[in-house]
Amino acid sequence: MNRVFSGVQPTGNLHLGNYLGAIKNWVAMQATHDCLYCIVDLHAITVPQDPAALRAATREVTAGLLASGIDPKVSIVFNQSQVKGHAALAWILNCLTPLGWLNRMTQFKEKAGKARDQAGLGLYAYPVLMAADILLYKATHVPVGEDQKQHLELARDIAGAFNRQSGVEVFPLPEPMILGPATRVMSLRDGTKKMSKSDTSDYSRINLTDDASTIALKIRKAKTDSEPTVTYEPKRRPEAANLIDIFAALSGETAEAVTRRFSDSGFSAFKNALGELAVEKLGPLAAEMRRLMQHQDYIDEVLRAGGERAQHIAERNLAEVENLVGLLKP
Repeated sequence: MNRVFSGVQPTGNLHLGNYLGAIKNWVAMQATHDCLYCIVDLHAITVPQDPAALRAATREVTAGLLASGIDPKVSIVFNQSQVKGHAALAWILNCLTPLGWLNRMTQFKEKAGKARDQAGLGLYAYPVLMAADILLYKATHVPVGEDQKQHLELARDIAGAFNRQSGVEVFPLPEPMILGPATRVMSLRDGTKKMSKSDTSDYSRINLTDDASTIALKIRKAKTDSEPTVTYEPKRRPEAANLIDIFAALSGETAEAVTRRFSDSGFSAFKNALGELAVEKLGPLAAEMRRLMQHQDYIDEVLRAGGERAQHIAERNLAEVENLVGLLKP
């Protein structure tokens, strides 16, 4: 069975974009792939974090995965820092990754901004740690969005470079898995911007912890244009198209089918129907997530058990790499 590795940042406030763009697809993959789902807390500390908030966010994200349908008995669910092989392999890969490859990474330039000289080395080397995450488990497939494609290409380059240097096909070249509809859910306040947990307006997103009344309210208040008809024109009507995409992803239909269904109803009726659908699909998920958050010991046990399973795979693969590069392990 092909092996999938995917990671999620523990920055709290999982939202509809995370669910439709990634988590919903991860749930489906459990039936067809050997899956590892990692809360990447080592990636999180590449920028300053409050320690207590980071631990709380790690548990909250875990609760979101479990509430969404990730089964910890089927998939391996763990936080990255439990498996020391991530950092150990990242160092080995750092030593063979040319600076020129990292200089091409656009995300560092975006995150560091004008304060690039003050950014930490960890932020600069973030893509190599991401490569280590994937290669440590010899993952064959990685679900990616548009913003991560470049990093996966780097992981493939690094895997190929290590294989050539060692003369052994140690690592498979991981293939991207481009996910289904609504992989890029946009803000409810601005259809040209991606839905984000960092947006200052809570009305820009539907959080997975929102209760039913809050979900319905945010859909009602979602920005639309002045045209009353339901048409799917992403460039001319980005906010309308975004809501149609969300409806399609939640209902399992195409955007075109949704548009045909509401072509005679008007946008007001469409938004009411979307609100009802969102509450139906997300309400139980939010309630389960809130319930799980009351059972911190259970979440910690899921992460501990997942970490042990991940460690079992990682130890074997890391030992092979360390031997190939000449590290002495008496």
